Amino acid sequence: MKELTVPFLGLISQASPIAHVSYLLDNHEKNHIGMTPWPGNGYKPDVHFAIAFSNDSIFIKYYVSETSVRATYMKPNEPVHKDSCVEFFVSFDEGKGYYSFDFNCAGTCMLSYGTNRTNRKLLPEAAIRTIRHHTNLKLVDDNRTGGIGWDLTLMIPLEVFCNHSIKSLNGKQCRVNFYKCGDELPEPHFLAWNNIKSEDCNFHLPEFFGKMIFEN
Repeated sequence: MKELTVPFLGLISQASPIAHVSYLLDNHEKNHIGMTPWPGNGYKPDVHFAIAFSNDSIFIKYYVSETSVRATYMKPNEPVHKDSCVEFFVSFDEGKGYYSFDFNCAGTCMLSYGTNRTNRKLLPEAAIRTIRHHTNLKLVDDNRTGGIGWDLTLMIPLEVFCNHSIKSLNGKQCRVNFYKCGDELPEPHFLAWNNIKSEDCNFHLPEFFGKMIFEN
């Protein structure tokens, strides 16, 4: 099981300019989303993320390089996993229940809570709209993974975890996984941060989540 320690940004809050948060995350450790539990056609985009937290929010920045991008869904809780998509699954109950955050490259979010892939409840659009995002698209010179690069910075307020009452993350531990997918891209792919051992193509297996510890 992989383990990740999340740094604390004490001078940043959900009121801070998200462009500044994006800049700060550029100076933090980049974690590779590089496991391919289901290799498929063998295509593998290059994907990393940086993560930090403050007194009131979690900040994540994804860095993606791939051959093509797709962003057809623009409304909360639409099936963005069919687009160029990154995902963040987190459990504060040792995997008994977990939040699944799915974002396409335009920042559109599908957010749900449940215990597995089928037993899930979509969370309110009002909660999703409190998540701020900043996205950037550019051409890159990378023959291995493709010529399109994009990054997505996310600012997730603690209030979004509405099935819990989280006042502070300092010293808290949770179970997580981070993903990249694109179900309806020309080259579909399914990448994970912590590896999944299952014959079925399924990200919703909390027994394969890694461990994340917030600095105290």
